[in-house]
Amino acid sequence: MFDEMYDGAKSRKEYKIIEDWVAREGIEALLTKRDEAESLFRRIGITFAVYGEGGDPDRLIPFDMIPRVFGPAEWDKIERGSIQRADALNAFLRDIYSDREIIRAGKVPEAMILNNEAYEPVVQGYTPPLGIYSHVVGVDLVRVSEDELYVLEDNCRTPSGVSYVLQNREVMSRMFPELFQSNMIRPVDGYGDMLAEAMQAAAPPMCEGEPTLALLTPGHFNSAYFEHSFLADQMGIELVEGGDLFVKDNRVYMRTTQGPERVDVLYRRIDDAFLDPKAFRPDSMLGVPGIIDAMKAGGVTIVNAPGAGVADDKAIYTYVPDMIRFYLGEEPILPNVPTWRCAEDEDYKYVMAHLPELVVKEVHGSGGYGMLIGPAATKEEIQTYAKRIEADPDGFIAQPTLALSTAPVLTEHGLAPRHVDLRPFVISGKTTRLIPSGLTRVAMREGSLVVNSSQGGGVKDTWVLNAEVN
Repeated sequence: MFDEMYDGAKSRKEYKIIEDWVAREGIEALLTKRDEAESLFRRIGITFAVYGEGGDPDRLIPFDMIPRVFGPAEWDKIERGSIQRADALNAFLRDIYSDREIIRAGKVPEAMILNNEAYEPVVQGYTPPLGIYSHVVGVDLVRVSEDELYVLEDNCRTPSGVSYVLQNREVMSRMFPELFQSNMIRPVDGYGDMLAEAMQAAAPPMCEGEPTLALLTPGHFNSAYFEHSFLADQMGIELVEGGDLFVKDNRVYMRTTQGPERVDVLYRRIDDAFLDPKAFRPDSMLGVPGIIDAMKAGGVTIVNAPGAGVADDKAIYTYVPDMIRFYLGEEPILPNVPTWRCAEDEDYKYVMAHLPELVVKEVHGSGGYGMLIGPAATKEEIQTYAKRIEADPDGFIAQPTLALSTAPVLTEHGLAPRHVDLRPFVISGKTTRLIPSGLTRVAMREGSLVVNSSQGGGVKDTWVLNAEVN
């Protein structure tokens, strides 16, 4: 198992700054600072609600004080690989909603797209400005050795978590300003400007002059409402709910005290199904009636576009390396985790024979729910899950149980290793780019492989160094 800080008893060179800092501060002082950070997070309102959970509806995501560190060469690979992946996924979305060349070439089965829950027939034939469907892509990465990184999954619909990236850095720099005085750590404060620039570049054909931007939220009961509010504030744009908007003559307007104001680009943070009751769920009270017609007529751009979710289905994920080769003519920089599709006979047989060794996921699952982690499951749990797969093989994929890397977390007894993953956020506009950081999620329980916030995972600041450490 790869430990990102320690090579045996010696710390790795990228973590020398962390080792010196911990020794200088001492564990007791850091634990006190951790309590201060928790109070600060709660005062700011950085909370995370989980639907259906009792107790505190606005609980904190555990914040670990020990940053995760990447050297510039390590980050260069992550950056290039994530950008490559986002470019290929957007090319795939352009293609399947237009000419479907990848289907005709036999690279992806047509039924896997047309029967996909996230495929939206109403979007067929629509090409958004710049040909970009997924303007914000979250690429979930895991590390298994010093040089081996794998993509665990893609998030092309409404990926969340970037607010924690920015606020984790804000809290660390406020509590330990001396760590950042040497300019060794690349800053992350340009995300709001980067996203706003991408949205401006996505102005629809009917836009006249500078586009007006807004962020659409389901409301304050949503688990990620803090992030919606935070990002709108970062970009200096209006935070709106469905009831604040209306469509007239294929243009979208928001109601203001000065009268209607046109909205040209809308960063939506609600699911497709609730976006437009005329096009999707008729009982939705969260969306805007007629907004899909307005989008197709060129009156508004929706970021990320409806229908983008077909690109992050866990079965479609298995074809992304082929997409990179097909659309970009390149070899993948970041490989997929080896994956078995239970929809295929041979894969199905293998999975059913090796369930105790594998991680099995629902094709449309998210948030760490609905998984089977074979090595940690009981015989009864495995038997029950096997029946679910038998009933719907198309609904599951399986992967080997990877030895995820560990990074140190602060505990009452000192530093202890815990498993981590990473979600860089790629923004596509006139160019494709990302800030030098990402959301590091950490399994706070010893031995746990589940890092999702909804399953008790925590977060930590993620550093990218400006120069290699000797």
